[in-house]
Amino acid sequence: MNTVTENPKHDLVVLDMAGTTVADGGLVEQAFTAAAERLGEDPATMIDHVRATMGESKISVFRHLFGGDETRAKEANLAFEAAYGELVDGGLIAPLPGAAEAVAALRDQGRTVVLTTGFARVTQDAILDALGWRDLVGLTLCPADAGGRGRPYPDMVLAAFLRTGAVDDVRRIVVAGDTSYDMLSGVRSGAGIVAGVLTGAHDEAALRAHGATHVLASVVELPTLIQEFEA
Repeated sequence: MNTVTENPKHDLVVLDMAGTTVADGGLVEQAFTAAAERLGEDPATMIDHVRATMGESKISVFRHLFGGDETRAKEANLAFEAAYGELVDGGLIAPLPGAAEAVAALRDQGRTVVLTTGFARVTQDAILDALGWRDLVGLTLCPADAGGRGRPYPDMVLAAFLRTGAVDDVRRIVVAGDTSYDMLSGVRSGAGIVAGVLTGAHDEAALRAHGATHVLASVVELPTLIQEFEA
């Protein structure tokens, strides 16, 4: 007997913030530069690694840059968070065009949306407050909320899966981001859709090389993509 199986709904959408839903205008690089200078370091020797690892937990980036010196890494991370917070407080951050509307559309489709970041909680909260996004989604996650490991580990995606209970299979998760590490975290989590967006750090070739199943001009296209994928 033939049975018709309905295409599964992808009802958990895990979205990156800076570069994906939030336009930070290069504030990450500015904050890294300020942090390096505050520690008496030459930012020019670090910036290539910073660009290559966009999306990664910032403390992990500093651990690499300082050769595993935990004290120095923590000092640098605190300086980075302070510098980024000052830039956010100065009004130098904005939602990407149509991002909030895209999140609203996803929620209207019955999907659970979670916002994730490689920043510390204090910085994530500063961004949410600056944008007036505290009530945009029901759950926001930073690396500390998922045991401390940020991207490219899948931990934040899997934390969203466990904490929301929105879907019963990791293949029904959608992950979207603008960096290679966003793509890797999506692939490693088992997400069924891993969508790269071209509004941030990395280009289409880099996104696809790290596992993007789809590449979009921006997150605005995501609600339609998911509906078409399900159909």
